[in-house]
Order: sequence, then structure tokens, then C-alpha cells
Amino acid sequence: MRVKVGGLSIAYERAGAGPPVLLLHGFVGDARATWGAQLDALSDEFTVIAWDAPGAGASDDPPEELGMDGYADCLAAVLAALRIEQAHLVGLSFGAALALAVARRHRRVVRSLALVSGYAGWVGSLGPAEADLRLARSLRASTLPPDVFVTAMAPSLFSPSAEGERVVAFVDSVRATRPRGFRAMAHASHPDQSHVLPDIDVPTLLLYADHDVRAPVAVGEALHHALPGSELVVLTGPGHASPVEAPEAVTHELRRFLHAAEQRPG
Repeated sequence: MRVKVGGLSIAYERAGAGPPVLLLHGFVGDARATWGAQLDALSDEFTVIAWDAPGAGASDDPPEELGMDGYADCLAAVLAALRIEQAHLVGLSFGAALALAVARRHRRVVRSLALVSGYAGWVGSLGPAEADLRLARSLRASTLPPDVFVTAMAPSLFSPSAEGERVVAFVDSVRATRPRGFRAMAHASHPDQSHVLPDIDVPTLLLYADHDVRAPVAVGEALHHALPGSELVVLTGPGHASPVEAPEAVTHELRRFLHAAEQRPG
């Protein structure tokens, strides 16, 4: 499925019926490779939408200077085009930072937040020096041939024991990463978003993994401290891309959280 907003053609998948849940992938991979298990499983109770962010999957490449605010505005425009007034936002890594930006700029569309291995921007969660280093490494990686790019990125995305068809499919999607889109998302990931956290007033789940080397549990603990009323859950076993490596555990926690969020006044 596709929708055109702001001059960009945006691809997405949609399944099920019920309260809307929007799944946001990270700065590598795409909708299906990242969230395929959750898209299929949660659609028994929810309208589940997984988008390919501009620059990823089957969506158009954006300007490299789009920035996180630009991504947030694009996502809000997609929801408007789909006539969805409010949704639960579930974001992995870059997608979690994007969910925070949407909550800041378009609060009315956010029913709840589930931040999976997420950051308050790289600066906000990792500090300026590490954020600058990560951005520089990402920009260098964007120039690598696809197989070398995978070799550079994949080890930090999973635990050493990761295996299975979903992991293989995700690695294939990483191999298909487009340099311009990757650079746009890397630039957008850098700025500090920690100032957003005290104003978040919707139910919020922080879902982290104990083998994550990109967004360690300490990042989740810091967000939990800064987000009033948030819930922190740490999964045992997986690495950064936990929806791919541990799909049943992630789906279980999301379903439990979404049920609880639906019971709260909107």
C-alpha cells in the first residue's frame, strides 16, 4: 500500500481491525523485516500499520536534511491521509526517537508510546562525544558496498546467539539499505530530545534487551527516570533488534501494554 504526502511516496503495510497501532522501524531495515511478526500477531485485535520511513524499504528517499521534525511531520501526514485520528506508537531505536518527536509536535495523534531499544536522540541518551562518533561512523558506513555495510552493522544488532529465518530476512533488508536514506536517518538521530521527556503524558512502555550494545539497559533506565509514570521492561537474551530476534517476547509485552493503555482514559 502507498500514500503520497509532502511530495514523497510512502509505503506501508496494514492488517487487522481495532485500535490503531503504528510500528516504526529503526535506521536500518524496513517495515516487514523489522515488524513482520508483530504485524501478523497483533492484527487479531488491532489495526496494525507498519510504515517504511522515507529513505527505507519501498518509500521515496527524502532530503538528507529532513531531520527528526521532518520525519515526525511526515508521519503525522500519513496518519491524516489514512484518516487515523489517534494511534499507539511503537518505535524501535530510530523509530522510538521518532515517536518522541511526534509526541512533541503532534500530541493529539498519540494514544500511547512503546519505545523499544530507544533513545532521546543520540546526544540525549549517549552524550555529545559518543553521538558525534556514532554519526561519523554511520556516515562512513553509508559509503560501503552492501555486503561490507552488513558486516559493519549486523554484529551490533543482535546477540551472539541470534539465528532463524527472521534474522536472515532482516540482514537481507540491511543489505538493501540505501545510502541517502540511511544518512538522512542518521542525521535525524543525532540531536538531543531529552527536553521532550518531562512533558510526555501518555502511557509509555520502555522495552530494552540485556544483550543490546547499541542502546544498553542503562539508556532505558535513564529514560525511565525522566519519563513520569513510564514502565521499564528488560528482556533476557536478545540484542538491539529484539522484535526480530525475540518476536514472541516482544509481542507478549506489547500486547499486555496495549491492553492496559486501552483501559486508560484517552
